[in-house]
Amino acid sequence: MMPLARADLESLLRTRQLDRTLTTALPALDPRDEAAIAPSGILSLDARLGGGFPRGQLSELVGPRSSGRTSLMLRALAAASARGELVALVDALDMLDVESAAAAGVDLDRLLWIRGHVVSNPGLCRDTNQRALEQAIRAFTLVLQAGNFGLVIFDAAEAPADAIRRLPFTTWLRLQRIVEGSQTTCLLVGGEPMARSSAGLTLRVGVRDPGFGIRFGQCLFEGLEIDARVVRARAREREESTVAFSTAASDCA
Repeated sequence: MMPLARADLESLLRTRQLDRTLTTALPALDPRDEAAIAPSGILSLDARLGGGFPRGQLSELVGPRSSGRTSLMLRALAAASARGELVALVDALDMLDVESAAAAGVDLDRLLWIRGHVVSNPGLCRDTNQRALEQAIRAFTLVLQAGNFGLVIFDAAEAPADAIRRLPFTTWLRLQRIVEGSQTTCLLVGGEPMARSSAGLTLRVGVRDPGFGIRFGQCLFEGLEIDARVVRARAREREESTVAFSTAASDCA
């Protein structure tokens, strides 16, 4: 991914006729207002989250490979675009499958997709990984600064853990300051928590039972039972809880 200047982002947004995101100033949200919550599109999960992901906060969706994190990410994008919101995905490793996104209900006309190229094998590519991840963070920052996106996601789920750990801690503090008080839901997707104390809410997902969570049907299998655990919620009393929901196996990653 080439370094992206603010002027380049503004030009891209105008080309997609999304330039109003640069000029429309909406009032800050009261955290107690229902409008300060963005439903994920999964009723059982939203019920446990108090309605959905908080707006104006830096939240995290974490879990190992094949835990359902990509499925949940796509459902959140689909729910936001169905509400008529503009959504953005900074795809650090260029992993998004567009057909799967469309099948999950994401309105591609309302999606800004910024593609990266972090190499997942740390090996001899350590410096390349680091530079590419830093470029992805800069692009993510520019999108947040542009404003008026309903949901902005930074997907670094397969990025090397070493590259993520080398990012300065102030990275997450700066991002939280940018999004704070806005109508944007900001979501970091990874294998492990990244933002530490800067995260407003951290949701850890995983397959509920490898042996019994698979429902067989005409296809090889039709769905998985997914556990979603709230492990940190900065804006409310500390809590740890679990909610289960089902998701189509073709979505899970």
